[in-house]
Parts: sequence; structure tokens; C-alpha cells
Amino acid sequence: MHEKVVDAGAPGSARGPSGELRVALPPAGSLTTLAEARTAIDDLDAALAALLEHRAALAAAVQRLKPVGGFAGRDPGREREIVEAMAARAPSLAPEHLARVVNAVIEAGLDAAERRRPS
Repeated sequence: MHEKVVDAGAPGSARGPSGELRVALPPAGSLTTLAEARTAIDDLDAALAALLEHRAALAAAVQRLKPVGGFAGRDPGREREIVEAMAARAPSLAPEHLARVVNAVIEAGLDAAERRRPS
């Protein structure tokens, strides 16, 4: 598989020309040892953590811009669109499983936005 640009500080990452970080996505079939497979997962987990942190910051901006924010301002239609777009990019993952992941990510982002709000 090709490298994809992600904002991650994973050990297997490298800086790209515009300052972004890249993490390699080795084909699962190319991994021959448990250590290689676990290292690849650790690199992806680092990338996911960085992406989730950035997503939470963007979600906080959305909350600030919405007329009704927080859990009361959730938009089920928008959330369905997110799940559908993710399902198209991850066809091996069932939409109902992705919906649970998206829900958890949204809830974590909303909680983080609440904690970031000035008192």
C-alpha cells in the first residue's frame, strides 16, 4: 500500500515536505513476524491518537460556532453522513460497527470540548 499523510508522531513516521507526518501502511500480508505486525499497529495507533486529538479540537470549534452546542446540538443526519463516508472508505468494516466507533469519537470530542470551555 502507499503511504498516506497523517499528523502523527509514530516511530515509523517521517516528515513530509510541507511539515505533515507520514505513516507507512504496510500490506497486512507482507508482515511476517508478530513484532512487525505489532509495530505496524503501534504506528497506526499513534497516528489515530494524533488524528483524534485534532478532530476533537475541530469539534470544539464546531461547538463554538453552532447555535446549540454540546450533546443537545448533535445532528443525527450529519452523523449518518459521517458513517456512510467512512463505510465507503472502509468496506471491510460493517456500517453498524463504524456507527459505534463514530458515536464514541463524537462523545469523546464533545466531552473534550466541554473541558476546554472557559469557566
